[in-house]
Amino acid sequence: MVKTALKLRLFGDPCLRKPARKVLAVGPAEKMLIKEMIRAMYAFDGSGLAAVQVGIEEKIFVADAGEGPFVVINPEIIKFSLKQTVLEEGCLSFPGIHIKVKRPESVRVRYMTERSETVEIDVSGLAAKIYQHETDHLNGRMIIDHASKAEKDRFKVQLAQLENIALKKIRARA
Repeated sequence: MVKTALKLRLFGDPCLRKPARKVLAVGPAEKMLIKEMIRAMYAFDGSGLAAVQVGIEEKIFVADAGEGPFVVINPEIIKFSLKQTVLEEGCLSFPGIHIKVKRPESVRVRYMTERSETVEIDVSGLAAKIYQHETDHLNGRMIIDHASKAEKDRFKVQLAQLENIALKKIRARA
């Protein structure tokens, strides 16, 4: 099992609602963070992890859409397809909860790489879902924000439990 020093933040932790800060330069600290985030993503059994999910307020996410890990810094979704799909999404910050989310099927994304290069790519399918999901995190949004009232009601008890756990963890860190 992969171990990590990073601690996952759960629904109810205020850091998940704060928009992250833009990364101005990728230095040694960011590179170390990225390596640890990739390790954490696999340790937590996720397909993506935004820095805010481990309490770091920087616009960085790591992901793996099945072809190995990749790093995205300062993502901007600059174009959305008109065609939308509804897929069930889970989230490491919402363990055990899956919500139907309607998103554009494909997107064009501009971001910075670990080598401080600006890249613009078109992605679709699972990769598009990951880019949108993780970019939402970096902007203070979560899958629950996409949920219908019925879905929110269905998970009301689980969400309250997660909030209580998050508050206990915050108190323990203080």
